[in-house]
Amino acid sequence: MTTHTSATTTVVDRLRADAGAPVLTPADPGYDAARMVAATLVDRRPAAIVRPTGADQIARVVTMTREAGIDLAVRGGGHSLAGHGVSGDVVVDLSALDTVHIDADRRIGTAGGGVTAGSYTAAAGQHGLATGFGDTASVGIGGITLGGGIGLLTRKQGLSIDSLLAAEVVTADGQILEVDEANHPDLFWALRGGGGNFGVVTRFTFRLHHVPEVVGGFLALPATAGNVRAFAAEARMAPEELSMMVVVMKAPPMPFVPPEHHGTPIIFAFMCYAGPGADGERALAPFRKIATPLMDQVQPGYYADLFAGDERPAVHSVTRSMFLDDIGDDTAELVMEGVRSATDFSAVVQFRPLGGAVARVPADATAFAHRDRGYAVMAASLFQQAEMEPECDTWVSGFAAGLSGGSAPPYVNFLGDEGPDRVQAAYPGRTWDRLREVKRRYDPDNVFHANHNIPPSP
Repeated sequence: MTTHTSATTTVVDRLRADAGAPVLTPADPGYDAARMVAATLVDRRPAAIVRPTGADQIARVVTMTREAGIDLAVRGGGHSLAGHGVSGDVVVDLSALDTVHIDADRRIGTAGGGVTAGSYTAAAGQHGLATGFGDTASVGIGGITLGGGIGLLTRKQGLSIDSLLAAEVVTADGQILEVDEANHPDLFWALRGGGGNFGVVTRFTFRLHHVPEVVGGFLALPATAGNVRAFAAEARMAPEELSMMVVVMKAPPMPFVPPEHHGTPIIFAFMCYAGPGADGERALAPFRKIATPLMDQVQPGYYADLFAGDERPAVHSVTRSMFLDDIGDDTAELVMEGVRSATDFSAVVQFRPLGGAVARVPADATAFAHRDRGYAVMAASLFQQAEMEPECDTWVSGFAAGLSGGSAPPYVNFLGDEGPDRVQAAYPGRTWDRLREVKRRYDPDNVFHANHNIPPSP
């Protein structure tokens, strides 16, 4: 982020006069709350945070900042691990674009760029419908969709981008474009996995899927290398209706864990079977047979109920992500060794099985090019004191390199501030070159660079 120069001051004054939207500066009430993001180590103070209510206002903000050469950032749900949503001198905060419209007859959902996964899921759930967006209610649908979107319906419905039908986009030159397979198809391809590099998406149109009931909730088992390997293997062999997020960590001192297991490694899985209860119970039976569950809250219900709670403790983290083809004996042993070795911080390994509907889409159909991989994996160190960041970063880098063999590509939605080489690794082969070509066409001056940046081709 640049320093607050006279040019920035001039732009802030123009924004107040001409943007047509509320503008917060450091002197205004509510500014400190508006600049906070989920990444707790990020502490940035933009010169202005603009809260537009429509695409025309956003187009004016983009034009003003571009003409003045001022860094611009776009904030959706604020869950970027790198804190990109507040990394500009001027921030476009999309939170006021929070309208959701559900057309149940046509099974189409339309949502503003500031809508969260929880609010969209609740609105769709009233009609027994759903579009998959991760597993956390407060995540913005914009960020998770533009990066791909892996969640609790992935193996049945595909990624979030596989349900995207159209988008309204404000481009770097201030145009407002309607983008879909027929209109600006190159841009539509890039939006589906290429992140926020190509414009401000002010409205999304999604396909809705019939999900009248699920079997879902949390399941915890004692963790051993054998149990981790077995759990991962069963997850890949399970029916496509079953998607999950699995965490291996030391058990926290929480009421749902028996006291004698506090501080010992556990497998903590958030599971969702998108189908009837009896079928779900049969699909879940192999996991319950791996070991006697320490906790079993998996039960029939509604998909929207899985997003009902989103309270998480405030804790710092350093993460590394990767795609792996297999979680076998050697990888499971490394996972257990890493989780046990953490002392001054907590070590966490999360994996999400892919396959199913994800793998049936051709790799070059969207900018998400990892459809043939077995698992999306994230390794993290969690800690309380900010001064521990360098130590934890060193540890998690080495740990992740061991898990991946040093060369596995990252998942862009789980990518922190790790440098341009890691961004390029997220888009292997021809995907990177094609994204740079689209960037050159729609943002040749790299106005939208406060992200996991894809520079325009020369």
